[in-house]
Amino acid sequence: MSVTILGVAGSLRLRSYNRALLRAAQELVPDGMRIESFDLALLPPYNADLEAAGLPEPVAALKAAIRAADGLLFATPEYNHGVPGLLKNAIDWASRASAGERPCLNGKAAGIIGASPGMTGTARAQAQLRQAFVFTQTYPLQGPEFALGSCADKFDPELRLRDEKSREFLRRYLVRLKDWTERLRGLA
Repeated sequence: MSVTILGVAGSLRLRSYNRALLRAAQELVPDGMRIESFDLALLPPYNADLEAAGLPEPVAALKAAIRAADGLLFATPEYNHGVPGLLKNAIDWASRASAGERPCLNGKAAGIIGASPGMTGTARAQAQLRQAFVFTQTYPLQGPEFALGSCADKFDPELRLRDEKSREFLRRYLVRLKDWTERLRGLA
């Protein structure tokens, strides 16, 4: 059986290290796994009035993509020691139950990775995502953590991950995420 993972980068920048890290993950997937990506650029800020009037199309598309995936992979930057508003906004939308359905994040396996020019990578942002996932009943892979610090040295000018140690670590992380997702597949 193959595993489909929905990858989400928490940055809007076209030359984002986290978008590049998600592309690297797509290149390094183990056999029997694929990563599809979803762009958060068109999501409106969460607003209960919008929700009551009918889900905006980008929100409905996000929820449908989450439901269709076996698991999730979040590539998060860290802004001011925390998760970017764009990514938190997506989780807020996805945490809401649609008519007659349970919230689409419930029971999903999730991986969290991140790249930052700073020394600590994205450890604080990842911790905040884990906190949010307690409420959404999303099950993040507990370890190993993948927080790529000093990442400017690890990507080439075209933003391809070229650092072999980082590539190998990401490859092993994805094997663990595949296994985790297969173990939790029946909960979602």
